[in-house]
Amino acid sequence: MKKHEPMHKAHPWHGIDPLSPEEVRAFIEIVPTDTVKYEVDKQTGYLALDRPQKFSNIVPSLYGFIPRTYCSTKMAELTNKAMARFDVEGDGDPLDICVLTEKDVTHGDILVTARPIGGIRLLDHNQADDKIIAVLKNDAVYGDYEDINQLPIKIVRRLIHYFTTYKDIPGENHQRMQFLGIYGPDIARDVIARSMEDYNDLIKVQN
Repeated sequence: MKKHEPMHKAHPWHGIDPLSPEEVRAFIEIVPTDTVKYEVDKQTGYLALDRPQKFSNIVPSLYGFIPRTYCSTKMAELTNKAMARFDVEGDGDPLDICVLTEKDVTHGDILVTARPIGGIRLLDHNQADDKIIAVLKNDAVYGDYEDINQLPIKIVRRLIHYFTTYKDIPGENHQRMQFLGIYGPDIARDVIARSMEDYNDLIKVQN
């Protein structure tokens, strides 16, 4: 770097290398101790307050997204195939990821390296809203897990419960998020690869 060259913070969505579908770099937005939901502002890259958690839904893991991914046509194709449908679209956001660790991480706005072990397939209206499940690299408790089916069933149920209820409004009978199933590491890697391709397509269009 030149002596007087200014330094700039990389945009967490566009400016960070996601590594590969086998081992990803994830940007963490919220952690289990957060009582409000933070989300990266797509324009500035700064972490913004999305909404307070008005009810007792606490995210059960580190939660964020994989940089340089985008959920669109290629990613949604897997949901369409699984459901024998043709109308499911991507949600137009970076691909969400949950990272399991035994460590108490007290704040978001950080990068972690993780290994995908599976995913939760969800539908938000007609939009695919998958959550990749990963383990923190070299984690003392979760680091050796390679497949979501190796996790204690209570952890998987906790993740499913959170993501099928976190957008619901108490008193309303309609459940917004539809749980379609879980999948293992092979499909998770395919979802990630497709979302990377969708991102590259997005960038080409914008340029």
